[in-house]
Amino acid sequence: MAEAAASTPTVRPPDRRKLIAVVYADMVGYSRLIGLDDAGTLERLRTLRQTLIDPAIEEHGGRIVQTGGDSLLIVFDSIDGAVRCAVTVQQRVPVLDGDQPPDRAMRFRVGIDIGDAIADGTDLHGDAVNVVARLQAECPPGGVCVTRSVRDHVHRRLDLTFDALGTLELRNIVRPIEAFLLRVQTGPHAVVTSARSVPRLSIVVLPFANLSNDPDQEYFADGITEDLTTDLSRIPGMVVISRNTAFTYRRKTVDTKQIGYELSVRYLLEGSVRRIGNQIRVNAQLIDAQTDTHLWAERFDGAVENLFELQDEITRWIARALNVRLAVAEAARPAEHPDALDCILRGRAAEAKWLLPAALDEAIGWYERALACDPASPEAQAHLASALASRVTNFVPASWDADLERAERLARQALMSSPCSARAHGTMGQVLRAQRRYAEAVSEYEAALALDRNFVIALAALGRCKTYVGPVDDAILAQQNAIRLSPRDPELFNWYFRIGEALLIQSRTDQAIYWLEKARSGIPAVWYVHAWLAAAYARNGDLTQAHAALSAAMTLQGTGFERGITHIAERFVAPEIRTCFETTILAGLYRAGYRKK
Repeated sequence: MAEAAASTPTVRPPDRRKLIAVVYADMVGYSRLIGLDDAGTLERLRTLRQTLIDPAIEEHGGRIVQTGGDSLLIVFDSIDGAVRCAVTVQQRVPVLDGDQPPDRAMRFRVGIDIGDAIADGTDLHGDAVNVVARLQAECPPGGVCVTRSVRDHVHRRLDLTFDALGTLELRNIVRPIEAFLLRVQTGPHAVVTSARSVPRLSIVVLPFANLSNDPDQEYFADGITEDLTTDLSRIPGMVVISRNTAFTYRRKTVDTKQIGYELSVRYLLEGSVRRIGNQIRVNAQLIDAQTDTHLWAERFDGAVENLFELQDEITRWIARALNVRLAVAEAARPAEHPDALDCILRGRAAEAKWLLPAALDEAIGWYERALACDPASPEAQAHLASALASRVTNFVPASWDADLERAERLARQALMSSPCSARAHGTMGQVLRAQRRYAEAVSEYEAALALDRNFVIALAALGRCKTYVGPVDDAILAQQNAIRLSPRDPELFNWYFRIGEALLIQSRTDQAIYWLEKARSGIPAVWYVHAWLAAAYARNGDLTQAHAALSAAMTLQGTGFERGITHIAERFVAPEIRTCFETTILAGLYRAGYRKK
């Protein structure tokens, strides 16, 4: 009997694994709402459950598996039913929840996936359950986030639009998840919650917090908020929420994604101001409103001598940094079919790596695509013209004449279409500078700066032209102002070089060496920085350093060294400055050992 019992096979319980659609809905800011009004919040949630959520689940063939007070885990046998239910709930919640102020609005985030799940009593287990719990966190309030399998299943049958979020690395999920955001229209005016529907360059400057002990310093924080709102609104294509709306969020603890949803913006700028004695510290940070990701943060310290000048300097500096950072952030967003603005932003991100010819060629490629998407776009015309002119100025391509001819044509088209555009005037300046019409370029750069005081590229280029036509002191001042306005700029070390060059032309050799050394520390692979250092060291009698620097310059530039020196010398068109160049830089190179072949 024992042997018979031992040979009897073990009977395993049937595997209750099943392919289902899994939905996870989570309430935004539940703990905060409970803290504000526990009884009222619970009553509103109960009403939503009874009048909307539970009936919608039943209508579309779903059942609630787990509840967590502020969350629901729901399963559907039909994928279509799961998606339809989620859309219905998200469309109706803002309507049924009433006219609540922003900090009390009740919203949900929803994640949907398809997969095998195992029922264990009232519990549900499986990879899809874990995925949806993480996926919903990628949604804006009121949004629905789905995996590729869900999107592929329904997008041809249901009249819905999805936006790619890319491949996400979700916490505690071993495999990357390709996700999509479902556009959900709400209310009578069809407000949409997807990232694609929100203007790409859209931002709200939230009221900067006054962290000083003195409440009377509130005006300074408010001034920075207002000035930043104004300065950011000058950036082409930027949508900036008005200060009046932004100030309604003062001293309110509101979820970042909720603010992005309510104001239909992609980015939030927030910060603080602290004054201690004679010093002021300003902190600012840029946040992606869709993902609650911190994209950029910076701190500014200054002495309180003239508050208005300090406020002006801080706001210009932050506005310039954001102009660059927003372009990089937008260029990083996935786009299956990029339009003209997508291409322009990707071109700007590539052009930020200005020292590399391949990067400039990449930028030109993107601007060409932008122009193909919208041949009448003044922005596309201006960016392409500027990049073509920069290629001539910095890298002297074989296509010099063709590049300049096309750049001038595009720049004039942009200027004709947008005569009040700082970008168009700045581009015309770039073209004129590449044509060595420096005095005319100065006028265009000045026009650009009159329209946009934060146009640091025009400011630095204005200084460059002043090096060639004078006054040289103005050239130095312009570069110093560019550094002050954009102290983390990709071109920073090039501006150091230009200051050093101008000082060397003025025979202020010790100061020139200081700035040229700063330039070399940041851009060691640029031949003309080493060459000018060779001239400076030779003028100071330090021939050992001069020989080493000249050797480095000739190694970097190779057979094109003499042609490069001649090309630069030809830029000094004002006779008195050309003479200074020859008696300082050129004479210093000869003393360092340079000889024409």
